[in-house]
Amino acid sequence: MQLRAAMQAALERLLEHDVPSANLAAELLLMHVLRRDRSYLYMHPEEELSADKFDRYMDLVSERCSGKPTQYITGHQEFWGLDFEVTPAVLIPRPETEHIIETVLDLIGRKGLSRQEKFRIVDVGTGSGCIPIALARELPQAELFATDISPEALEVATRNAQRLGVRDRIEFLESDLLARLLKPESYATFDFVVSNPPYVSHDEISDVQREVREFEPRLAWGDLARGEEIYERLFPQAWLLLKPGGCVVVEIGYNKKDAVLRLLVEGWQHQEVRPDLAGIPRVISACKED
Repeated sequence: MQLRAAMQAALERLLEHDVPSANLAAELLLMHVLRRDRSYLYMHPEEELSADKFDRYMDLVSERCSGKPTQYITGHQEFWGLDFEVTPAVLIPRPETEHIIETVLDLIGRKGLSRQEKFRIVDVGTGSGCIPIALARELPQAELFATDISPEALEVATRNAQRLGVRDRIEFLESDLLARLLKPESYATFDFVVSNPPYVSHDEISDVQREVREFEPRLAWGDLARGEEIYERLFPQAWLLLKPGGCVVVEIGYNKKDAVLRLLVEGWQHQEVRPDLAGIPRVISACKED
């Protein structure tokens, strides 16, 4: 069967099962089977696909039809232009989370600082490690820490850092939020505390996509009583670690802006909200009072 026909067969099956972004899934799964990029598919549409590879391809399509995210099937997801390994132990990196990186870089620029300075940064709930690894690539002199309560997630993050050439720049810590760093010698020594924490409440679970609800680690995305609990614990810890003028930068849920801002009043200044490309409030930053 030719590549064009194989991809069409896959697309039809994906559409029958109402798979979101079916075209993209059909492409990515065929790219994975062939170990080729997207351009190859369209430059060689008449290439013959062997029976074994077609069967393998359709097996993967069936997995996707079951609801399993494409990224868990291929084991890869792009973030900040970098290729990350992902497994069911970690949340799949989303484009919206790139706004955390943008916010940190923007704050550095607005402070009149150079990206070459020796910033001290910690990412809380690092998952795949996408945030600290992206920051390490953008800030070549930064000293980075990354915490997660899940040892399995830390294994994935460590492998990503190794493969992307920044393992020696990031210290990975198994920790409940910032607990491992809450020592007097670490107080007031950090420039940034960043996080994409769990924020989905019990009442919102029915609104969560099936792929997330059934396949991504609930520990990483929520199922909390209200949705603000992690921020309530994180911000006092971050305040202790940040230097005067240091900033906390966090991702928030679509309806969490007001609740999170209410937690960033006493002891904080320069609170800002950054929307995503759809105009939804996505990232909040605030700086410790000087």
